Amino acid sequence: MRQNKYASFPEDFLWGGAIAASQADGAYKKDGKKLNTSDVQPYLKGLSNEEIQQLEKQGMTLEEVKKNITDDTHYFPKRHGIDFYHTYEKDLELLAEMGFKTFRTSIDWSRVFPDGDETEPNENALSHYDKMIDKMKSLGIEPIITMLHYETPINITLEYGGWKNKAVIYMFERYGKVLLDRFGDRVKYWIVINQINMIQIEPFLSLAICRDQYENIEEAEYQAVLNQMIASAKIQAYAKTLNDDLQIGTMVADGTVYPYSCKPNDVVLAMQHNRMQYFFTDVQLRGEYPEYAINYFKENNIQLDFTKDELELLKNNTMDYLAISYYFSQMVDSTRNLNKADSTTPNPNLEASPWGWNVDPQGLYNSLSQYWDRYQKPIVIAENGLGMYDELENGKVHDDYRISYLKDHIEQIGRAIYDGADVIAYCAWGPIDIVSCSSQQMSKRYGFIYVDLDDEGNGSGRRIKKDSFDWYKQVISTNGSEI
Repeated sequence: MRQNKYASFPEDFLWGGAIAASQADGAYKKDGKKLNTSDVQPYLKGLSNEEIQQLEKQGMTLEEVKKNITDDTHYFPKRHGIDFYHTYEKDLELLAEMGFKTFRTSIDWSRVFPDGDETEPNENALSHYDKMIDKMKSLGIEPIITMLHYETPINITLEYGGWKNKAVIYMFERYGKVLLDRFGDRVKYWIVINQINMIQIEPFLSLAICRDQYENIEEAEYQAVLNQMIASAKIQAYAKTLNDDLQIGTMVADGTVYPYSCKPNDVVLAMQHNRMQYFFTDVQLRGEYPEYAINYFKENNIQLDFTKDELELLKNNTMDYLAISYYFSQMVDSTRNLNKADSTTPNPNLEASPWGWNVDPQGLYNSLSQYWDRYQKPIVIAENGLGMYDELENGKVHDDYRISYLKDHIEQIGRAIYDGADVIAYCAWGPIDIVSCSSQQMSKRYGFIYVDLDDEGNGSGRRIKKDSFDWYKQVISTNGSEI
């Protein structure tokens, strides 16, 4: 441990961690659940990490989705997760042992409304989540609940063409109202949609759209995210009628970039790229479509379908706080990159993880500062962590590399708070090992707790504390003054 020179965390700071139902729960045939977008992603053995990530960006065809629904030759890891659906009580007790003040997880839309378009919710699912939330509260853990974390019912892809269809707005609004009515007395903090800006990085998971469903795929993506924003505003409007204490947030994956050099073309491209990342939060936190985004749509043949009433809804129902995920930083080079979210260049000045993610603690300080300066709204760090290949040796996992990564990032959070940013929570990603979102791997591990399962689901499922478990416990107990 070392002293944190930026030990600026408020006394009520929420230390904790985050997972997603789609990566942890499993039990895909239990209590009336049906398949969602995450459940149809197979583990493809033998591919390199680069090949896996390229497939993720590419998305799936409609035929591939249909084939995967009935495929009995491949293993689909997210259908099984770590069986958190059944083990949540003991797993939450382990997190409480670390001193967790908060825990972020999601409710699976495809459990509550298995096809998405039902008029009545699945009571079995609601009863399960009642028990999970009550368990958190009994342990003194503040729930942060995500309404949608890549769990759109697959029926919405097949029958409605994904989130581009405006009918999905009303389905999701119904779902969101059910959650607020049922759990709003115990859950204060809500994130409506996970990483709403990932439309060009994880288009299928984010929007439930197949890459061959629309001729102008970029137009379909931006229409779909507009529909998600409208649905979020409708849920915010409803929350205001229920309880003034409810906090409804939006979430983005930090996609801001540095210029590759001080050449004016690089600096301007970085500025343009960052504006199109801020576009999502500009709409949801400021309430208006900015002129630069309107120009981008014109220049790229993107025509969006919206009404004056919908624009007014966005204006009057901005989100209460901003949640971000941060893992690494990127750059843009005007000689190699375009003004597209997925067109970036690795930073040669930084070391990378085995998945090519450049480790940059100061990038977190930079991003938090920029978000705070721009919006002046509370910030939740909804995800941050280091995915690595952990080795279980003689019943122990020595993950000094993870401790080092988290030390440096937590210090930079304190630095941002010291400079005035209102950061209210820190949720380390995957505090207990779960299936990787981007690669479907179990071997890409983030946790303080090792789960004895491999990429194909083999293993005992036993939970084993890593060295980082005791380290993070000490960080929490000292409120970040020792790291």
